Amino acid sequence: MATSTTPSLNFTTFTSFPHNNFSSFSHSLSFPTSPFSNHNLSFSSHFTLPPTPRAHAPSTSTAPSSSTSSFHGLCYVVGDNIDTDQIIPAEYLTLVPSKPDEYEKLGSFALIGLPASYTARFVEPGESKTKYSVIIAGANFGCGSSREHAPVALGASGSAAVVAESYARIFFRNSVATGEVYPIESEARLCEECRTGDVVTIELEESRLINHTSGKEYRLKPIGDAGPVIEAGGIFAYARKTGMIPTR
Repeated sequence: MATSTTPSLNFTTFTSFPHNNFSSFSHSLSFPTSPFSNHNLSFSSHFTLPPTPRAHAPSTSTAPSSSTSSFHGLCYVVGDNIDTDQIIPAEYLTLVPSKPDEYEKLGSFALIGLPASYTARFVEPGESKTKYSVIIAGANFGCGSSREHAPVALGASGSAAVVAESYARIFFRNSVATGEVYPIESEARLCEECRTGDVVTIELEESRLINHTSGKEYRLKPIGDAGPVIEAGGIFAYARKTGMIPTR
């Protein structure tokens, strides 16, 4: 008699962040409503994270705001197959996120690898933070290398969430593990519905995106069990919060 098994994703990371000592942790999380339905993500990690969430929107003149259930502000729109080298080129991987000044520099280079056809810069020259709270993307966002610097750079820039048609799964799990940005999957192809500079609100509990500029609303796929991990500030902060590992 044939038996079925649940696929799993396994990864090991070695990035060190401030505020904590080096430690290791293994845990299995189920994301039934994520882009990787029916997969268990097994985190076997050797990196530590700050104890507070990083996925918060920046402060700009358009008065964006964020909470654990919603994000509001300007959106930045990109297309399909935005890879990690476009998110943060390899030349900037020498920056160490555990050093606050280098973490800030990392954010200033977020999405600097986009081609010249993107006339609006995600982070303006000379600035360390973006004015865009939300990134809206097409299919296969975060493809390419496995560099954890990709979601870290987006979080360091001040962006709170990415809404994409689909994700490269390693970018998705790195986003969850680091707690830097919310990787949310859209039901519609929003990169063709929204424009850079539109004012949007993401409501996580209602799984919807409101474009206040166009007056339209769109359904999002629920973030599922990944939400509490990101809200806690990443896999280690979540593990401590839930008593899986000791709180120092």
